[in-house]
Amino acid sequence: MKLTLGITIIWCLNVLLVFVVGDVGTATSYDPPYLPTKCNGYSQQQFPEGGLFAAASNGLWDNGAACGRRYRIRCISGPNRPCKDGTIVVQIVDACRSKSCPSTLVLSNKAFDAISRNSDTKINMEYAQ
Repeated sequence: MKLTLGITIIWCLNVLLVFVVGDVGTATSYDPPYLPTKCNGYSQQQFPEGGLFAAASNGLWDNGAACGRRYRIRCISGPNRPCKDGTIVVQIVDACRSKSCPSTLVLSNKAFDAISRNSDTKINMEYAQ
């Protein structure tokens, strides 16, 4: 009984640790057209099912090594309480298209709408690869 309880407690702590460890950054959204991208040009197959994808800022882009990476993100704050509950997973398909990227991740409209009630704002997010 004590061994089972101990194993259960250790398992729970490991699960909680996964959800607590992450970086904090910002997210904005961008509108179509999403093609071409710096990862796979004009290929439609690069986009994950469900439309949850993002462009990476220079800090995450890593000379293209970010292509295909997945990040679990959660909205944590922003103007006018924009956050929806829950997390989503986005896949990097592009680099930020602006010279001065407006945020850490620039999310597709579907991805941004999945975590924020307000599509035209910058939100603070927690993210982990």
